[in-house]
Amino acid sequence: MKKFFQFCRECVAELRKVSWPTFGEVISSVKVVIISLFVLAVLLGAMDFLFTGLYSFIFTGNFIK
Repeated sequence: MKKFFQFCRECVAELRKVSWPTFGEVISSVKVVIISLFVLAVLLGAMDFLFTGLYSFIFTGNFIK
C-alpha cells in the first residue's frame, strides 16, 4: 500500500511539470481537426462517387444508373 501512495505522489509531481495548453489553443486545435475531417470526408465521398461511376460505366455502359 505504501508503494501505491508513493506512485500517486510521483504522478501528481509529474503532472505539475506538464505544460498544459490554454483554452484558446485547444479550441484552435479542435477547429483544425474538424475542418480537416470535413475536407477528408468530402474528398473520400467524391472519390467514391467517381470510382463507383467508372466501375458502373465499365461494366454496364452507363456512368450512373
